[in-house]
Amino acid sequence: MTTDAADPRQRGRSRGLQLAEGLHGALDAYDRLFALAGIGPHTVRDDAERALDAVGAFRPALRAQIEGIADGARVDAWQVAALNARTEILARSRTVPPGECSTLVRRLPTSDGGATRVGVQTWDWHVELSSSWHTLDSAGGAHRYVGITEHGILAKIGVNSAGLALHFNILGHRDDRVGGIPVHVLAALVLEEAGSTEHAREILRDAPLTSSGSFTLFDTDSALLLDLSPAGIFEVPEAAAGTHLRTNHFLTPVPSAHEKSWLYQPDSGERYAFLRDRIERDPVERPGQLVERLVTGPGEPPLTCVPDMDAPTGRRWASLATVVLDPACRTARVLDGTPAEHTTRPWRTLRA
Repeated sequence: MTTDAADPRQRGRSRGLQLAEGLHGALDAYDRLFALAGIGPHTVRDDAERALDAVGAFRPALRAQIEGIADGARVDAWQVAALNARTEILARSRTVPPGECSTLVRRLPTSDGGATRVGVQTWDWHVELSSSWHTLDSAGGAHRYVGITEHGILAKIGVNSAGLALHFNILGHRDDRVGGIPVHVLAALVLEEAGSTEHAREILRDAPLTSSGSFTLFDTDSALLLDLSPAGIFEVPEAAAGTHLRTNHFLTPVPSAHEKSWLYQPDSGERYAFLRDRIERDPVERPGQLVERLVTGPGEPPLTCVPDMDAPTGRRWASLATVVLDPACRTARVLDGTPAEHTTRPWRTLRA
């Protein structure tokens, strides 16, 4: 999907018009997930409206984009707000735990003797939403950005025209709730406005935050891995020289003290340790090796996530997409599939 309009409501409306049919499918899928999570429709609507008000108070242009999507797709604004706040709404539940994602960002040598950074991640989510996401090329804000997101959700994973890249993992804190800026809306804010990792940090520190996630932010010169939580924002040190790794647990002590460890452990810790050990044994020296490091099979922690179709709805997770971000080239390379399929399925390259 491509949208290009200086007016944020029109930018959103263009997205809504292009998404109209698929957006209704996404709304239906999330209605089922909310119901499985024991979250009633009145609670969903109330949460969504409070999230939309929080967005409007902090960045009216982002609210205008959400309302524009709703207008273009002919749905209510609160329904699109519920998609953008789906992480915060689902934080109410133990019944439908979130999926998992694995991220690797590495400083790599260049042919001229310098260095650059390239990142890769899986986006792992419910297999029932495998047709409810799209690639995105959004222009009209301070920076153009490209990447992937879900139908109706402003942003997720991407790189912008200033050369800032963002990988996104979900975390869980006991104080997660609706009331601040939803983490997916924060991703759009950073990609649209930030010109560097430090600029992104400043934007995030100003934002009212009541939920959790991890942003791995990087450009050619620097990388910043952050634990975002209701307890604050904390920087995570490198896992090894020139390497940042992220799965789905907090990596700094303050938010870790109140983590919803039952959501992701021991799985997240096992994936993190496996990836860290693999990188130590066999360091990444070329961009093409990044995706290979996320390929796993039976008996290994599921960096490559294949759904168990015998499991009930709400517990069938899959690597729906694999994304490589290269800020030097301002590109996002997107595979509609798992890392294990990186040589057998086509990649799409987007340039900001």
